[in-house]
Amino acid sequence: MGDPLGSTGEPDMSEPSDAFDALEARIGHRFADRTLLARALTHTSAVGNAAASYQRLEFLGDRVLALTVAGMVYRAFPQADEGELARRLNALVKRETCAEVARELQLGEAVRLGSGEAQSGGRAKSAILGDIAEALIAAIHLDAGFEVASAFVERHWRERMMTARGPLRDAKTTLQEWLQGRGLAAPTYRQVSRTGPDHDPLFTIAADLVGEEGAHGTGRSKREAEQNAATRVLVREGLWKDSDV
Repeated sequence: MGDPLGSTGEPDMSEPSDAFDALEARIGHRFADRTLLARALTHTSAVGNAAASYQRLEFLGDRVLALTVAGMVYRAFPQADEGELARRLNALVKRETCAEVARELQLGEAVRLGSGEAQSGGRAKSAILGDIAEALIAAIHLDAGFEVASAFVERHWRERMMTARGPLRDAKTTLQEWLQGRGLAAPTYRQVSRTGPDHDPLFTIAADLVGEEGAHGTGRSKREAEQNAATRVLVREGLWKDSDV
């Protein structure tokens, strides 16, 4: 798509219109204000100014996505209790799911990155792609309203909602209940390491168990790493299957 923003950090609308046309066709929305689309595709590393990047849009898009998905799961699963609804919601709005949608729409090809981020494979990073997907939702919301943005989410998240696999129970909760059922103490979690840049960290967390072997998990957030560590214990003990997680 080229460089959607000029050197000032403002959207550069001299970009050939067919580049925007192709992207809008994949998105399924034609923007009245294409500067919103350009900003949604701009990483901080490209402009050196968070205010000129997608960060503010990401904040708004996260909320639009969560509200839309919450309504979707509420209507689709009338017998589900609050806990199940929350787990379904969390699975659908997590970074990995958003990144999947971004990949399907080929948003990585259009993201504007600084040279260092681009050379390090930023266009394929789940952290960046997930943020871009949320920023795009916000851009659609600001351009055309909540109903249009919500319809975009419905198109790209509904099938995922209806075909969700894996346990709907939280891994940390499941592990704690299993241990308690055996008369053992709840697990404790400790950070083993943190690597990577501040905007894209990778955490390694240890799940320490009393009377059982623990496990390590990695993730882009401490919570994700803790969940992955707990999941590894559950899979190892045969409580969950590899194919379910």
